[in-house]
Amino acid sequence: MQPPRSLWWSTLDDIVAPRPALSEHLDVDVAIVGGGFTGLWTARELKRRDPTLRVVVLEQSVCGFGASGRNGGWASALYPVSDGALVATRGLDAFSHLRRHLQGAVRTLGESLRSDAIDAHFVQGGTLTFARSELQSTRLQQRVESSRELGYTENDYRWLSPSEARERADVHDSLGATFSPHCARIHPARLVRGLADVNERLGVRIFEDTRVTRIRPALRTRAPEVITAGATVHARFVVRATEGFTSTLPGQRRSVAPLYSLMIGTEPQSASFWDEVGLREFETFADDRHLIIYGQRTADGRLAFGGRGAPYHFASTVEERFDENPKVFSLLESTLRELFPALSGEVTHRWGGPLALPRDHSPSVVVDYATGLASAGGYTGDGVVLSYVAGNTLADLIATPGPDTERTSLPFVHHEAKRWEVEPFRWAGINAGLGLAAWSDRVERRTGRPSRATHVLERLLN
Repeated sequence: MQPPRSLWWSTLDDIVAPRPALSEHLDVDVAIVGGGFTGLWTARELKRRDPTLRVVVLEQSVCGFGASGRNGGWASALYPVSDGALVATRGLDAFSHLRRHLQGAVRTLGESLRSDAIDAHFVQGGTLTFARSELQSTRLQQRVESSRELGYTENDYRWLSPSEARERADVHDSLGATFSPHCARIHPARLVRGLADVNERLGVRIFEDTRVTRIRPALRTRAPEVITAGATVHARFVVRATEGFTSTLPGQRRSVAPLYSLMIGTEPQSASFWDEVGLREFETFADDRHLIIYGQRTADGRLAFGGRGAPYHFASTVEERFDENPKVFSLLESTLRELFPALSGEVTHRWGGPLALPRDHSPSVVVDYATGLASAGGYTGDGVVLSYVAGNTLADLIATPGPDTERTSLPFVHHEAKRWEVEPFRWAGINAGLGLAAWSDRVERRTGRPSRATHVLERLLN
């Protein structure tokens, strides 16, 4: 498999050449399946805690082939379960602990990159969510007000008036915006490739072009093992860090649903464009529509912009041809030009890929000491910081097991999500949700009032 045809891969300093594939049997302490953010952060932290550990990473293509090298480049404190739902199920204390930890993790991730000399274009400029209708304005301001009851302060999350919002970014038809400082812009492919190099310097063995066909738990007379097309690996622990490609492994088709998110990248824009548009602090940006969009200003002066809308494919199928959808690419371009009418030049890059959607939207970090199997993932598009936290947590649980730490007591640790429904119910439900989100946005634009479909969508997601 070749790296994705994304803006991120095309702007790397060097051509990516795969490392050698696994060709002989290995006995190690920890075998990690998946060379993305989760697998590489886990390997890094394991070696930092115990340099004597024998750690290998097995990647089907090249490190960063999946979502880690294709995402929108938001290193944010966002969490895929809503604040209200998390408080209702886990309590205010657990929610507050998670919120504080994720907010701090944005900063410490940047510090980790600096300590490892990884130039991933990390700039913590915060994130803006614009209101582009009266309905969105009311909804966002109500969200800010309700956040105060959950412990957010002005320094965490606040409303910007129309003039304050324009000072940061001149988005067409903006009626104001919310702002949170807890987000950084990154170049994801530079991050994941740099992280792979750091792991090798620490002594981690990385095998690329190595497709894992099966992961087997420990038995009384056998350690857990990873079976590949060319060899096997026995380990004390096997970590599955496969995110959107999890459904391709035997027995995992209903664990998470691979949901496709697509992106476009523009030509570099002129200095006059950026003088008009702003984003001087490299803030990430979105608006409050139901069908998610997300964007950033890149280090070389482009706009990288993405969103949902591509369909879920029957039976959790993952295929390279799904990375492209002309209709979604066209909608993304028209939306971006609507947001920034002064945008000039062509869209130069179009790409996409699967992210992992758990049934309850909650990510998870799990270590089973009896079977030797561990896993982390299910980030639903918020995986840059969550994978960093998950990798650190797995390292705590594997290298230094013991009493709970600040990380191991987070609410998604040892959480095992309910499996998805069998087909065709999974296909019908997920695509109905995507359709309802798009329908709600159309109704709101046409009428200026909330769509009844919004309530159905909320019930479906919950």
